[in-house]
Amino acid sequence: MKIALDPFMHRHLPLEKIPEKAAELGYEWIELSPRADFLEWFKAPRVFPDRMTSFKKALRDANVGIASLLPMYRWASNDETERQAAVRHWKRAIEIAVEMDVDTMNSEFGRGPHPDKGGCYSCHGESMVEMCEDDWFRSMEELVPVLEKEGIQLNIEPHPEDWVETLQPSVDIIRTINSKNVKFLYCTPHTFYFGDDTVAMLRECADVLAHVHIADTFNHKASSGLRYIVNPPGSSARVHQHLNIGQGEVPWDDFYRTLAEIGFDGIMTSCVFAWEESADASGRFQRQEMQRLIDTHYK
Repeated sequence: MKIALDPFMHRHLPLEKIPEKAAELGYEWIELSPRADFLEWFKAPRVFPDRMTSFKKALRDANVGIASLLPMYRWASNDETERQAAVRHWKRAIEIAVEMDVDTMNSEFGRGPHPDKGGCYSCHGESMVEMCEDDWFRSMEELVPVLEKEGIQLNIEPHPEDWVETLQPSVDIIRTINSKNVKFLYCTPHTFYFGDDTVAMLRECADVLAHVHIADTFNHKASSGLRYIVNPPGSSARVHQHLNIGQGEVPWDDFYRTLAEIGFDGIMTSCVFAWEESADASGRFQRQEMQRLIDTHYK
């Protein structure tokens, strides 16, 4: 199992300092999420030979590897110009993964067109959901052959506000792609959007599960839907957290016990975003707690 750190809370550090910071916090792996000087959010990668060379050296010097690269592009957009740009950016990101000797990438199913183009991120209308799904499949028709040719595995998660937010049909959509290079990512901070029964959901996705994100969250559906109060009533806002283990309501013992039961041995990434003012302490705590839960339930 690769236990990795998403260094988003340390994004103020130069790229070359990220491996050293991860090692300092107890990690041998990082999951490199979007940052302005590498895989920028929704834009073309900011990667060139000198930057890649210096980053590789920093990784070697710190004895830290990249477990996964996390690009974010609008590959489900029904604005065709935007979708085509996303596919171009994806292909370049795959080239970068190959050049960095990284064999795994992960991302989200994605929202619709950028709101500046007259669209919206959320696809709440049924026709918009269908359009986003169709356009995502069009993008995958182009990208899956590239992933398979280059030997890159892509792990995908549904995200609150994506065109698909729940465990099902996400898992069946991944099965429909029918490629050994496309797998499922279970993000624990999204648990209460995925469904209600953590154990049942992990068993349901076991055959395609390759990656988990570890952070806590509250059940937004609890307390008669009043765990959070969002005004105006009926707002379509999606709310969740990425907290330290134990600060929310994810059933951690059930989660890790079931991971052990189904034989999960993929990538496990700490992805806490809530505590930038104590990012080092959060990273150390997460590493220790993940190991404690593994030692407790993997016997």
